[in-house]
Amino acid sequence: MRTLTKELQEKMTPRDALAILKEGNHRFINNLKANRNLLQQANDTRDGQWPFAAILSCIDSRTSSELIFDQGLGDIMSIRIAGNIVNTDILGSLEFACKVTGAKLVVVLGHSNCGAVKGACDHIEMGNLTELLAKLQPAVYEEREVTNPETRNSSNPKFVENVTSINVNRSVKAIISRSYILEQMIENGEVAIIGATHDLESGIVEFYDDTFFTCKEDIVAKVKA
Repeated sequence: MRTLTKELQEKMTPRDALAILKEGNHRFINNLKANRNLLQQANDTRDGQWPFAAILSCIDSRTSSELIFDQGLGDIMSIRIAGNIVNTDILGSLEFACKVTGAKLVVVLGHSNCGAVKGACDHIEMGNLTELLAKLQPAVYEEREVTNPETRNSSNPKFVENVTSINVNRSVKAIISRSYILEQMIENGEVAIIGATHDLESGIVEFYDDTFFTCKEDIVAKVKA
C-alpha cells in the first residue's frame, strides 16, 4: 500500500476518500489487512503529511478509526473525544485538517453502546464530565420514537441507538454551521462531510447518505432550509 503524497492527495476527490474508507472497513470486517510497511510510512511522512480524511470519533477503546478503516500512517487525521461532540477546539482541529493539511473528507463517527451517550440518556452528573454530557442532551431531547418516560434511559438499547444517530446528525450540521472555513470548502466542492456509526459487534460502519454534504446546494437544502 503506497504512502500518500501531496500529488496523490491533490488528485483525490471527497467521493474517492469516502470510497477508500468503505473499502477499508470491508477489509476490517473480513479480517483482512492491506499490505503496508508502517516503518517505511513513518519515514515517508517524517517531513510532511497529506491525509485524505479527518475523522471525529469517540474515545472508546474499541473504535479506533485507523483500525476499523484499515488505514496506515499519514492516511487519516483522527480526532477523538467522548461522545464525538463538537466544540471550538474540535472545529479548529477539523479546520487544520482540511484547510492546512488538505484532507478531502470529514467523517463524524458515532458507535453502538456508547458510554457517553448512555450517560447523557441517564442525565449523569460527575465532575467535568457533566459539562461534556450536557452537549449530548439536545440529542436526548430530540428523540421522539420512545415515548414511555420509564424506558427513555440507557437500559433501552433502541433509545440509546436513536440518540446516537441523532447526535451524529447534529454534530455534522454543527460543524457546517459553526465553521465558516469548512462551510466554504464544502460549498466549493473541496471537502465533503458525512455522518456514520460503527457497530461494535459486527465491525460494520454505516454511513448516513442523508448527512453527506458535498456542495452548496446540499447545505442550503439540508442545513439552512
